[in-house]
Amino acid sequence: MKPVFATVLKIVGFILCLVLGIFIFYRIQISDLTKLGYSEQASNTILFSGYKEKVMSIGENKTLNLAFESEYFKEQYLDNYAKIKYVEQNHFIENINRLLKVGYSNNDINIIFQHGTEESVKEFSKREKVHYLEEFFSIDYAKLENYDRYVSYSDETGEDEIETVIAVNLDLDQPDYEYSTPVPDFSLDMLVNKHHHLSEDFVPNDLTSISTEYASEDDLECSRLALNAFIEMSRAAEAAGYGIVINSAYRSYQDQVELIDFYRNAYGQEYVDKYVARPGYSEHQTGLAFDIGSRSSRTFASSKEYGWMLENAHLYGFVMRYDERYEDLTGFRKEPWHYRYVGKDIAQYLYEHNNMSLEEYSVVFLNK
Repeated sequence: MKPVFATVLKIVGFILCLVLGIFIFYRIQISDLTKLGYSEQASNTILFSGYKEKVMSIGENKTLNLAFESEYFKEQYLDNYAKIKYVEQNHFIENINRLLKVGYSNNDINIIFQHGTEESVKEFSKREKVHYLEEFFSIDYAKLENYDRYVSYSDETGEDEIETVIAVNLDLDQPDYEYSTPVPDFSLDMLVNKHHHLSEDFVPNDLTSISTEYASEDDLECSRLALNAFIEMSRAAEAAGYGIVINSAYRSYQDQVELIDFYRNAYGQEYVDKYVARPGYSEHQTGLAFDIGSRSSRTFASSKEYGWMLENAHLYGFVMRYDERYEDLTGFRKEPWHYRYVGKDIAQYLYEHNNMSLEEYSVVFLNK
């Protein structure tokens, strides 16, 4: 019995050594892949699918890693996965597969994901292949979901790609007031115009009274941030021999209702529609906008203070919101007296870029 027992022990020992050897070899193979950044799950799939050598030659690749983790991995798309930039989306691999099936190239797919949300990419993959994607999507802030609107707007107006993307992203291809995005929170860069509105109960979170030292009336209010900036600007203007004053500041939703009623009774509905913002669509409700006057002239646009403001307002965080060059973007005629506090960084940028409108800035930097 002893020789038989010894033989069994040798066999068992050999099997254990073999299993241990195989396990060590397996762990070394897995380690080679995990060191490149692949997950344990992906590494297992790679190893048992026979793709280790290929993957090692490709190197770290987040899209490929996700593909090997996904139940939607398709062997015929392996090379495509490796050339598509990773995007944080729950159904990334599924959307890639759909786009490849439609016939898009790797470069096309990278463009599509760069400009689309998960839902817009999914919807885009359901349509027939779109040619000349780069016509609009060479512009960083173009949005995939707006593709058809870009085409329609460009065809109707003859505008170039950049002007088209800016206009459509601002919803200027839609009727004023009827197609509007709510502005939920107070912020220095908030955009309020005929396509971006405030709620009826919106009030700046730092509303404060304005001293008659800086205002023409004793009951004006505004954002404390804007007031502090105006005081700094007013003192600088005074030191340089100029006098500026706030003639109008914060107006509530109800104040705007009453203002419209006044102008309607005085000048008619056509005047109101053309020149007066509807309730919720006035910058004055933000508490960041001032109608500024001159202490030396009744007509601000012809005063020396107007010239000083044009050259210096940005140093204190203010911009003249309604320039005649941008009436099509802002939706309002030129108002040389209407200044908006946006903070020094944004105001400086707008000034240095040919007095860019806040609408353009919002499209390019804030609402991609």
